[in-house]
Amino acid sequence: MRRRIVVGVSGSLGSLTALHQAASEARERGAELHAVLAWQLPGGGLGSRTILGADTFRECRAAAREELCAALDLAFAARRPGVTLSGYTVRGEPGAVLVDAVRSADDLLVVGAGPRVRWFAGLRAPVARYCLTHAPCPVLAVPPHPLEAELAALRRTAWHLPLTRGFSRSRTDELGDFWADLVRGTVRTLLRSR
Repeated sequence: MRRRIVVGVSGSLGSLTALHQAASEARERGAELHAVLAWQLPGGGLGSRTILGADTFRECRAAAREELCAALDLAFAARRPGVTLSGYTVRGEPGAVLVDAVRSADDLLVVGAGPRVRWFAGLRAPVARYCLTHAPCPVLAVPPHPLEAELAALRRTAWHLPLTRGFSRSRTDELGDFWADLVRGTVRTLLRSR
């Protein structure tokens, strides 16, 4: 039986990093790569207890397939994985779905570890934590890419750009001036149209 590498895919930056690491592990071990995307009906686990209809179920399943294809295309657009790649969408909780996708103790389960919060440095993402405690095989928890932290920092500061002209001419001030001018221009346009 050929060895398998099972990797969780969600479309996030962390899962794309895990997907690249899993492809690298599969090339090194001569293993097959199995990408798994877990999906749920609207309402999560409770969604299965409501009457949503067969159309909603089909739409959610189709959306999950599209999301998996988009994630695989994005991850391997520049360079193909170089190994046999299979993609699966499975309805259920992500951690349980990934653990169930593992067939033997010879498999390797690869998951994104998620960003660590500064105050709780030992705390991992719930899916990674579930897989680490329940998987019958080795689990590789891939830390986030360093650029992911920089991107998150930029997102946090984007809301705090100064909207008035200041004394220093840093890049942040230039962006603040741009947004201030844009808002002023929009207000003027709205007032003229009255």
